[in-house]
Amino acid sequence: MNQTRLFLIFAWLMVATLLWMEWGKEKAAPTADTAAVVANDARVPASNAPVPAAATAVPAASGSVPAATPGVANAVAPGSEPVEITTDVLHVVLDGGELRQADLLKYPTLAAANSEPVRLFADDAAHYFVARSGWTSTGGIAPGQEGAFRVEGARDYQLDGKQELSVPFVWSGSNGVTIRRTFTFQRGSYVVQVRDEVVNAGTAPWQGYIYRQLSRVPRAIASSGPMNAEKYSFQGAAWFNGGEYEKRKFDKFAGEALDEQVTGGWIGMLQHHFFAAWIPQKDQPALYTLGEQGNRYTIEARGPSFAVAAGAKDVTTARLWVGPKLVKQIDAQQVKGLDRAVDFSSYAWAATLAGWLFWVLDKLHGLLGNWGWSIVGLVVLIKAVMYPLSSAQYKSMAKMRKFQPRIKQLQERYGDDKQKLQMAMMELYKKEKINPVGGCLPILVQMPVFLCLYWMLSESVELRHAPWMGWITDLTARDPYFILPVINLAVMWFTQKLAPQAPGMDPMQQKMMQFMPLVFGVLFAFMPAGLVLYWITNGGLSLLQQWWMTRRYAEEPAKATA
Repeated sequence: MNQTRLFLIFAWLMVATLLWMEWGKEKAAPTADTAAVVANDARVPASNAPVPAAATAVPAASGSVPAATPGVANAVAPGSEPVEITTDVLHVVLDGGELRQADLLKYPTLAAANSEPVRLFADDAAHYFVARSGWTSTGGIAPGQEGAFRVEGARDYQLDGKQELSVPFVWSGSNGVTIRRTFTFQRGSYVVQVRDEVVNAGTAPWQGYIYRQLSRVPRAIASSGPMNAEKYSFQGAAWFNGGEYEKRKFDKFAGEALDEQVTGGWIGMLQHHFFAAWIPQKDQPALYTLGEQGNRYTIEARGPSFAVAAGAKDVTTARLWVGPKLVKQIDAQQVKGLDRAVDFSSYAWAATLAGWLFWVLDKLHGLLGNWGWSIVGLVVLIKAVMYPLSSAQYKSMAKMRKFQPRIKQLQERYGDDKQKLQMAMMELYKKEKINPVGGCLPILVQMPVFLCLYWMLSESVELRHAPWMGWITDLTARDPYFILPVINLAVMWFTQKLAPQAPGMDPMQQKMMQFMPLVFGVLFAFMPAGLVLYWITNGGLSLLQQWWMTRRYAEEPAKATA
């Protein structure tokens, strides 16, 4: 395979991949509807945690779960006044049953100074995204069916100098059952601990189950160029069923129903750079379901169910993640599969490779303190690992350049007899130990690395608004002045000039080759600056290596023979 065709194949693969990504982007959501959704189901798993007084689960087929209109969610009863909580990283508004607003104080909406923080949770119709948790009882007496949680204390909580902040709520039923819910916030953490304690001070057993939901409308994405990373980032529901990570875009909710009994999993709603997830108590089972109505989409973990005897109590806990996709903090939760919320790719192999690349990049950042220079360092390491392959590639290219006069002579000798020309060229390659496919393997290896790096740089919130130097203030956004794309175009042009002309190239191929640097220059103009920086560094090092190999192996052209 000659170098020209190899280059064209590489270009075609890139363009085809990017077109595929464009075709797979999110479809428009249906017209807005204010009804919240999730399918109700009587099949609620029983808790496998020890329950006082030999508590038993609500029977699956007993019909004890209150009837509800199909497709309509369990709703937290109105009446509870909201409470505001402010930590060093979060400002949230909740009422005990619903977390209805969450501002991420460390993440401004724009890179500009004094920009408003990202609001992940909101309860207005246009940006609706909330987290709920309530109870349903066989007797109809539970928070979510009768009354609501009431705060036990102030309406405004500040973390101030403390490391931890607890906000207590209580619900009291007419049957003597009390449920105490405590939200716990920690300094520097995007995880909210939610603890529910059911105390039955009545005279009869109480049966009920807890449900935890995330409900939202699809996020509108403002267009900022054809390669806007947010357009290709996954937006929808995701869950881990204890063994596999699964996800579903909003426009696919109407497909196969989700109906899974899960222990040790989690449910979430993902978007570019940020996500929310319920992580139920790992030893308690839940039924995972999806629902939609209008333009609101819900994922729910329903259960476990409890039967609390008179005079007894029981406890269930969960964690609610509300914040950025920070790899280190996610790993610190020690929740199996939660790392997949950093959605580098739908393909496990690509997500794994992108995760490795980020691990190396993060280590370099720890040494260099700058994400831009860390990308440069990553390229140097990748080039060092791939040096034996690239060395063989450039050695082959240099030898082919050296023997261009002899190849031209063969073309003149055999004219239009392509079969004899190919046989003569293969004989020449064999005699001079030239490997015509020597450049294939480095390119084929580099392609998946490039794509995984694209996904990694686009998805990594650590690089969001991260500056490199001078005019590059956000490595995940395009170069505002197109300086890096122009440099990249120049590097590609010089690389093309050093490459040997392929034998038998027709005029059309020559024109395509001449326009390739321009095509890729325009394509890279709209890619994240961090990715263009990677490609310039990679191309620059390759150009130097190619120049050196050309001088070393092709100082003088091989003379044509009669």
